[in-house]
Amino acid sequence: MQFGRYYEEFEVGAVYKHWPGKTVTEYDDHLFCLLTMNHHPLHMDAHYAGETTDFGKNVVVGNYIYSLLLGMSVPDVSGKAIANLEVESLKHTKPTFHGDTIYGETEVLDKTPSKSKDDRGVVYVETRGYKQDGTVVCTFRRKVMVPKQSYGDARGGEQPGRPTPQG
Repeated sequence: MQFGRYYEEFEVGAVYKHWPGKTVTEYDDHLFCLLTMNHHPLHMDAHYAGETTDFGKNVVVGNYIYSLLLGMSVPDVSGKAIANLEVESLKHTKPTFHGDTIYGETEVLDKTPSKSKDDRGVVYVETRGYKQDGTVVCTFRRKVMVPKQSYGDARGGEQPGRPTPQG
């Protein structure tokens, strides 16, 4: 099974549908909020969210959804990355609630060979996240430096650093 892609394998216009989706639980949301010290009551206090917001219930913290989508995209997009260079834009377009299932897909917008090193290039992509009903909740664009096949071959191929069992 392939993990990431070499520069030559990316085609402008290709869309990679990340699988599987992830159902967001209250535990996921609260743990992420606590780990990142985001204690906003919209995310942590059901009574507050129910009584004082237009949503009437807790909203999942947007950076968890971004992080989830970024992680979902790794096997298809950045699994072989040399570096994540830039996040150009990040938009949270609709709310996500506990119990929603998030799916993601990434489209290749452009690719540019490196001007300084001939064994790599930069891929420009947009990742979209959507709920079980198709509602888009998050989009972001980023640039990822990925190796060419020659870079991988020089470093051990598909699974560089993997040891050989002994005995």
